[in-house]
Amino acid sequence: MALEMRTKCERCSTALESQSIAYICVHECTFCLPCTEEMDTICPNCGGELVRRPRKPANSCTL
Repeated sequence: MALEMRTKCERCSTALESQSIAYICVHECTFCLPCTEEMDTICPNCGGELVRRPRKPANSCTL
């Protein structure tokens, strides 16, 4: 099962490219770095920990 690579921060709507630094919770809520820091790495939706989202390699293949 692949991650849903959301394209914007759920808090401030900043665009997030596949290579952008972003943070996600277990439910894949997605936030930019500044918002994540302001929220002390806690998801406002579920209360879970926000961790750095893995980035796709530039030349990745699709499965």
